[in-house]
Amino acid sequence: MIQDSVTIDAFASFNIAIIVYFLGVRLNRTVPFLNAYNIPEPVSGGLLVAALALGYYLVTGGEVAFSLQARDFLLLYFFTAIGLNARFGDLARGGMALLKLLILTLVFMILQNGVGVGLALTMDQPTGFGLIGGTIALVGGHGTAIAWGPTLADTYGVAGAVEIGAATATLGLIAASLLGGPIADHLINRKGAKPDPSVHDEVPIIGLEHDAEPTAEVTHTGLMRSLLVLNIAIGLGVAVQEALSEAGLELPLFVVCLFCGIVLSNTVPVVFKNMKWPARSKSLAVISDLSLGIFLTMSLMGLQLWVVADLAAPMMIILAAQVACAALFIVFVLFPVMGRDYVAAVLGAGFAGFALGATPTAIANMSAVTKQYGSAAQALLILPLISAFFVDLSNAAIIWLFLS
Repeated sequence: MIQDSVTIDAFASFNIAIIVYFLGVRLNRTVPFLNAYNIPEPVSGGLLVAALALGYYLVTGGEVAFSLQARDFLLLYFFTAIGLNARFGDLARGGMALLKLLILTLVFMILQNGVGVGLALTMDQPTGFGLIGGTIALVGGHGTAIAWGPTLADTYGVAGAVEIGAATATLGLIAASLLGGPIADHLINRKGAKPDPSVHDEVPIIGLEHDAEPTAEVTHTGLMRSLLVLNIAIGLGVAVQEALSEAGLELPLFVVCLFCGIVLSNTVPVVFKNMKWPARSKSLAVISDLSLGIFLTMSLMGLQLWVVADLAAPMMIILAAQVACAALFIVFVLFPVMGRDYVAAVLGAGFAGFALGATPTAIANMSAVTKQYGSAAQALLILPLISAFFVDLSNAAIIWLFLS
C-alpha cells in the first residue's frame, strides 16, 4: 500500500539529529570497525537513519523528509569558528604547505575529470556525463551538480543530468565519509606517520574528547562571548557578501564568513590588547564541535537513498574508479609530497572528505582522527581554505576546459 510522504518539521528534525548523533557515538563504541577506522559519529548514526528511511520507502512507497533549515546556519557557525582560530602567523608558516596542497588539489581535479570523461567515452556516454562523475558532483557536491544540471541536459545531451548529479553527489558523500578514516589509519599505523606527543598539549580547534570534564576555560561566559563574536563575524560576512554580489562577485556565504573571522581575529586583539578574545578557546571549540556534529548528522540522515536507485551502471563504474583513484592519489602522491608525517596523514583523511564529498565531511574526517591521535592544527586550518575557497573558484574553469 502506497503511503503519503512524511515530512518532519525543523524543530523535530534538529532534536532528532541530536539523538542520531548520540546513536552514532554508541555505535562507534560498540562496533569495533567503526572505532578502529575513525568513522565520524555523525556518519555512523546518520547513515543508519538514512538506511531506515530507505527501508520505509521500499516497504510502503512513502518518503521520509527532514526539514534542514537549521543545518545551513550551523554551517556558518562552524566555518566562522575556523576563521576565528586562524592566525596570520600560522598561515604564513604554513604558506608552503598551503601552496603544495593547492597545487595537488588542482592536479587531482584535472585527474578526476580525466578519469570520469575517459571512462564515459569508453562507454559511449557524452563528455558531460563523465564530468558529473568528476568534479561537478564529487568535488563540487550537490550544489554544483544541481547548478550545472540544466546546462548539461540542454546543451551537452546528458538526459536527466540534475537527477544523475544529485544521486552521484549523494553516493560520493557516503564514500567520502567512509574513506577518510581508513586512509588515515593506514598512513599512521602502516606508513609510520605517528603524531608528535607534544601536540596533545595544544588547545584543539575542533575535536574535543567526548564527555570531557569541564574546566575553568569552558564557562557560560566563555560560551556567550564566543557566540557573540561568532554572530558579529557572521553579520559582517552577510554585509560583505551583499557588497561583493553587487560588484558582480558571487561567493558562498560560509566562505565570506570564514574570511571575516580571520580578519577579526587578526585585528581586534591587536587593537584591544586587554580584550578576552575567544579564538582557540575551549568554549569556541565546544560550539565548533556542536555545529559540525549536528550539521553533518542532519546532512547524512536527510539523504534520500532511494534517489540513487536509478543511477545508471556506467556512473556506478565511474564512481568506483573515482574512489580508487582518490585513495591511490592520497597514499602515493599527497602523503609523500606533504611530508609523510602526522599532519600529512590527517590531511589525507580530509582530502578524501572533500575530493569525493564536501568540506564539512573533510573536517569531520580530520576531527575523528585528531580525537584519537592528537591535534593537527595546521591541517585543520589550511584544508578549509583550499576546499572552501580555491576549489569553488577553480572548478568552473576546469569544467569549461573539459567541455570545450
